[in-house]
Amino acid sequence: MLSAKDVVVGYRRGEPVLDGASIDLAAGEVLGLAGPSGSGKSTLGRVLALLHRPWSGRVSLDGSDITGFRHRTPPETRKAIGIVFQHPRPAVDPRFTLRDIISEPLLAAGEPGEIGALTDEVGLTDELLTRRPHEVSDGQLQRACLARALAPRPRYLVCDEMTAMLDASTTAALVRVVDRRTREDDTGVLAISHDEALLERWADRAVHVAELV
Repeated sequence: MLSAKDVVVGYRRGEPVLDGASIDLAAGEVLGLAGPSGSGKSTLGRVLALLHRPWSGRVSLDGSDITGFRHRTPPETRKAIGIVFQHPRPAVDPRFTLRDIISEPLLAAGEPGEIGALTDEVGLTDELLTRRPHEVSDGQLQRACLARALAPRPRYLVCDEMTAMLDASTTAALVRVVDRRTREDDTGVLAISHDEALLERWADRAVHVAELV
């Protein structure tokens, strides 16, 4: 279980984006998180992915407190939680090829591995893997970002508006990839989106961010 309990968090003291939010994501579950822009959905996703430290409250992974680890996150904990952002370009090193981007978390963990099956799964050809971000479309780059997040085989995956910039066919393709991994690896997925119709089709259950506080 990946959980946040009574989380208070924001970007400026005195103005919390979320004030007392609690959420539980179970292994093998696709949990949809809906809400309008600015409601705190992405902030909560970043807290769960250990990218943003809450002002107060608790984040736990399978019962162990991991609140506030951020850059001090142990490698095994870092591997356990992946994230895919809405905008892929700010999330990658522009000097890297797509192959480098996907391999990055494996190399950082000292566990270089074969990524061929994963790149096939997300629909990237060998020729595309030699290109750099400025040489591919947003959809192709988002495929690489999803592959990067999945490469360490995380137990939990935060998809933060992953499909917001994509066309319908690419959206469907990436959702299918995540669904396969959910079934095969029992991965828990937090699907964050303002598109409630998408969440109705994709998620096992959905909650509105306003319901969490």
